[in-house]
Amino acid sequence: MKTVVFDTNVLLTDPNVLFEYSGADIVIPETVLGELDKLKTARVDPDLRFRGREVSRLIFELAKGQSLIEGVEIGEGSTLRVAPLEFGSNKLPEGFTTKSADERILATAYLTDEALPEDHEFVLITNDLNMLLKAQALGLPVEQFGTGSDVSFAKRYVIRPFQRYRVPLTILALAIAVFGAVAFVSWRMVENNANQTPSSAEFRNLLTADQKEAYNNLIALQQNPSDEKALLGLGQFYSRRADYNSDVGDHGAKVVDAKEGVTYYERYLGYVPTDVDARTDMARLFFLSGDTDRAIQEVAQVLEVNPKHVNANYFLGLFYWQGRQDIPAALDQFRLVEELTKSDEFWHGLHEQVRMLIQELENEDQLDTSDTPTDVS
Repeated sequence: MKTVVFDTNVLLTDPNVLFEYSGADIVIPETVLGELDKLKTARVDPDLRFRGREVSRLIFELAKGQSLIEGVEIGEGSTLRVAPLEFGSNKLPEGFTTKSADERILATAYLTDEALPEDHEFVLITNDLNMLLKAQALGLPVEQFGTGSDVSFAKRYVIRPFQRYRVPLTILALAIAVFGAVAFVSWRMVENNANQTPSSAEFRNLLTADQKEAYNNLIALQQNPSDEKALLGLGQFYSRRADYNSDVGDHGAKVVDAKEGVTYYERYLGYVPTDVDARTDMARLFFLSGDTDRAIQEVAQVLEVNPKHVNANYFLGLFYWQGRQDIPAALDQFRLVEELTKSDEFWHGLHEQVRMLIQELENEDQLDTSDTPTDVS
């Protein structure tokens, strides 16, 4: 079996590279997951953030609740695993440091190769020229994936735009389908003097899975305005739309979708007030709509019920940081989240992200303190 280690930039070039090497042991350095998580809050090109989210989603789906450290099967005889930077009995070459993310990824690749039998095939895949040169200097087998920007015309101008805009396109298609269905029903009612109408099943069969879910939720609410499942489903739907519009920088659409999602969540929580996960997501939507005070009030309700709710504590830190610019309060929350997630593999990605946020905010706090004039009176 061939062992293949991926650098972050390769996964961002094409997340489906995970399936390009059949019969291989695919290794993702733990540092790569941290870099993907950092993209969620980084001020970078929206398309890059979108691809980062796609990579994280794909890895999560492939894991299916299994341990990525131990490895999971992904088809075609391949396995996928995450490799932490563990030295064991092996050592890095003299003078090699692990201060930067690139150095930690390269170190993980080097130690992975060292732990393999001599006859085992190994390769590091990267599009970073510096890492390529460093790997060659270490005698580490290394290759480029394409050219580092091997995005074909179809992928760049057809596939990716459709992926990025699949939510609004789905809504447009749903609106057209529903309009066509209503028009057809009206025509048949006139044609048959309202004696016969096509069955709703006939219309649903014309819709995609996403359209069916949205259509069914709307129909369910039309028949029963207190349908809890439909209300929650639509709240989550608008939450995803708000996230998407936030990623692409469409502030106006983000606010509109966030407010629409809040409407459905409030109705849902009127029937199921104990659903702390739904209340936490609603708090996040309040924040995205610009209402920081209400967002903090909602997560405070969650934390009264469950002080260790990870997402509620994390979002409260974000609200303090980005909404109120209260760095000390944000640091307190993020340190709590770091403690809550330190020994739980499920929260590993968030744990690493919070650690980086803490370091960033501590540096900001120190700068703010050093810039404050000293009172010498």
